[in-house]
Amino acid sequence: MEQHQGARGAVTASLRESVALVSDPKNLDETVDEVFQLMLGVTCRHNAARSRREDAESLTAVVGFGGPFSGACVFRAGAQTALKIAGRMTNSVHKTLDHTVKDAAGEICNMLAGVWKGKVPELAASCRLSIPAVITGRDYNLHVLAPEFEVRRHYGFDDASFEVTIICDGLD
Repeated sequence: MEQHQGARGAVTASLRESVALVSDPKNLDETVDEVFQLMLGVTCRHNAARSRREDAESLTAVVGFGGPFSGACVFRAGAQTALKIAGRMTNSVHKTLDHTVKDAAGEICNMLAGVWKGKVPELAASCRLSIPAVITGRDYNLHVLAPEFEVRRHYGFDDASFEVTIICDGLD
């Protein structure tokens, strides 16, 4: 048991030393581009400002991080963007935020979380991911109390826009 705690302590110390790397927005930008190239065959661009066009309904997928790093990867898109992403992933047309669209958003979020954590060796070795949770609706906010850090970025491809956030609520 002591060996395990010692190893975990070493991972935590190393992770704390790597917090600047973990919270670097460039890592998230690279992650988004890799995942969207692989899954949709599109190049995403970082948008400095949030898209002004708001859909009546939106979709949020969340994948939690567990282990010495706790927090979440959050993918948020308007309905039209979610439909476009699911359409590209399944090579079919979707008209509503059905199960396939929700599954597609959950899978995108899962891929984003996995690729992002893989960019930091301490996270790749010790951080676990939850299954994706997907929320749809018209007027809701996701709130985390006092995060240690948060990286929130807006992206787009074609006429679609979305937001990806990495939230760290604790380093053990």
